[in-house]
Amino acid sequence: MRKFVITVNGKSYEVEVEEVGQGTSNPVTVSAPSAPTTVPAAATAAPQPAPQKSETSKPATGGAVPQDAETIKAPMPGTILDVKVKVGDKISKGHVIAILEAMKMENEIMSPRDGEVVSVQVATGASVNPGDVIIAIK
Repeated sequence: MRKFVITVNGKSYEVEVEEVGQGTSNPVTVSAPSAPTTVPAAATAAPQPAPQKSETSKPATGGAVPQDAETIKAPMPGTILDVKVKVGDKISKGHVIAILEAMKMENEIMSPRDGEVVSVQVATGASVNPGDVIIAIK
């Protein structure tokens, strides 16, 4: 039998663990929390109010998307870290149009073909869902 002290969310627990041999199974016992521990000051501080969204976190409505334009959509939910193009820019296939952060990873969103940017529908800091239009090209 081996004893361990494990701390979870600021509370210490004394745990006894018995090694399980071939074909035997013995339960793990957990005792009551050991001596009280101090909780870090950050954990006891009053909760901070949620930050207000800034103007840059709202999508930039670059106007209506022309019917004959091809849209480039967000492939996954995330936050737009940077928009690399603006209306009127000429882009080629594979050109990075935006950087999308999803699950702590930065993903480059690229143009599927050559064209000209006719509408930018997001701004830096905007949250997007799968299928949301990022830009439109002709």
